[in-house]
Amino acid sequence: MVRARVTTKGQITIPVQIRRRYKLEPGSIVDFVAEERGARLVPLKRRALLDLYGALPATKPYRGQEKVRRVVGRKLGEELTGKARRT
Repeated sequence: MVRARVTTKGQITIPVQIRRRYKLEPGSIVDFVAEERGARLVPLKRRALLDLYGALPATKPYRGQEKVRRVVGRKLGEELTGKARRT
């Protein structure tokens, strides 16, 4: 178990062994997930725009910016949670 102390400003320093294990660098983004027994820190992966290449079929007509954002957001959410759905 690794511990960290909360400062008066509500900040914590993530211990070096955790930062190295999850490749956390300055500017990395993490989520705090509230659970019944406590909170869980979840590192979010930064992704290059090219990683999304092919997420939308190119054979269909352009659906508009809002529809594209919803579909891409859902795909990213599925990948982060490990749940796949059909579009």
